[in-house]
Amino acid sequence: MNVYVLQAALHMARRGVEVEIFTRATSSAEPSVVPVVPGVLVRNVVAGPFEGLDKYDLPTQLCAFTAGVLRAEATHEPGYYDVVHSHYWLSGQVGWLVRDRWAVPLVHTAHTLAAVKNAALAEGDAPEPLLRAVGEQQVVDEADRLIVNTEDEAHQLVSLHNADRERIDIVNPGVDLQTFSPGDKWAARAALGLSAAEQIVAFVGRIQPLKAPDVLLRAAARLPGVRVLVVGGPSGSGLAAPDTLVRLADELGIADRVSFLPPQSREQLANVYRAADLLAVPSYSESFGLVAVEAQACGTPVVAAAVGGLPVAVADGRSGTLVAGHDPDQWARAIADLLAADPVTLRRAAIAHAEQFSWDHTVDQLLGSYGRAIADYRSTHQLSAGRDALARRSGRRWTMRRGIRA
Repeated sequence: MNVYVLQAALHMARRGVEVEIFTRATSSAEPSVVPVVPGVLVRNVVAGPFEGLDKYDLPTQLCAFTAGVLRAEATHEPGYYDVVHSHYWLSGQVGWLVRDRWAVPLVHTAHTLAAVKNAALAEGDAPEPLLRAVGEQQVVDEADRLIVNTEDEAHQLVSLHNADRERIDIVNPGVDLQTFSPGDKWAARAALGLSAAEQIVAFVGRIQPLKAPDVLLRAAARLPGVRVLVVGGPSGSGLAAPDTLVRLADELGIADRVSFLPPQSREQLANVYRAADLLAVPSYSESFGLVAVEAQACGTPVVAAAVGGLPVAVADGRSGTLVAGHDPDQWARAIADLLAADPVTLRRAAIAHAEQFSWDHTVDQLLGSYGRAIADYRSTHQLSAGRDALARRSGRRWTMRRGIRA
């Protein structure tokens, strides 16, 4: 989500759109305002302790965060902002309030939904709390427009939250095709200290049951000679070698074939993709699966679970393979088949598929959604203003859509 917000902002700025990003400060050393590039400001809002705040405690800081956002807007002339785009349900709660205070439309992207995650819980994973589900429903009801990554997500909003399909826009996330591009596999392996002789399957993402890295390790135990490269840390942590996976690799007898790397910079991550023979995305739930597109942009095919947006991110049978379910035997067969396929054909197909997901294309669609939100909002409120004036002339009173009585 952080990559999505920043890259969208950077590409909008190149088109002359000014963007301000409000985020919770996580360090006392962070300045309150950070100019990223001309046209993009990041505002670090102090809300709660800087370090050690669990995600389940974040709702307790909504009031403090909202106050910081409102104070920033108060330094501008009225009408300074044209639209509010909130990401994730917590920001949606804030966006809902500032939308009404600033008289601008609210565009919301959920990224993930509690109801969807809870319906696909992995063993050992904790369900999302009712508080989040209720909060998401409120934001869906209030947003002027909703943006989703895929048609599957649009269907989820309609079926689970009774969203108005006419207010939903489908916008595929983008990938930085300059950073994530084909390169020399052997040079990438040398840079990472990996053998040129091994077949390598990479996993990139948070180490949590939802992402199912254990499925990949269990499949690898059935594939002699295949090395697994795990890149990432537990959710909310930057640990280089997550203990649960280390213990599992030892129990499976493949500890010598599993390598761990901590979360990587974007440039280093591109080297990880280039070094791998394929990327595995065995998630139980995935709104889109950006890592799958990043890997393909580097020329690396993908084996992925057929869930969420992954059937859009991966061209099944061309740039990779989609697996129905999480049975380790089935995953082992899919990985073995993909490793045995013609690497040149797969590489070309992966690159071609990833080229559809440029940030320029994403920003085209985002700006189109903003334009529709602004036009609809102004039309609705101009109509309401006209009715109000007529009511005053005729001696009647009208209740406005937002509950303001004229």
